Amino acid sequence: METRVALIGILIDDSDAVEKVNQILHLSSRWIVGRMGIPYHARNVNIISVVVDAPQDEISRMSGLIGKLSGVTAKIAYAKLPSHEA
Repeated sequence: METRVALIGILIDDSDAVEKVNQILHLSSRWIVGRMGIPYHARNVNIISVVVDAPQDEISRMSGLIGKLSGVTAKIAYAKLPSHEA
C-alpha cells in the first residue's frame, strides 16, 4: 500500500469540538508520525499540526471528518516526496 507524507493543519474555534477532533485523531493514530497542539488564548483558537504517513484516501478521510465538525477547519499539505510502500 502506497503512503504519502502530509501535514494536516487544524484550527478549532469552538472548544466543544476539541474532544471530537481528538477522538478522530485517536482512531487514525497508526498513521500519525507526530502532532503539536497550541492553545492560542489571545485569539481563542486551538491550533493543531498533525504529520501523517498514510495512504492518500486515509489522509483525505481524516481531514474530511475533522473539517465537517462545527467550529473546525482542516487543510492538507502534501510533501513533494515519492510515494512509499508501507
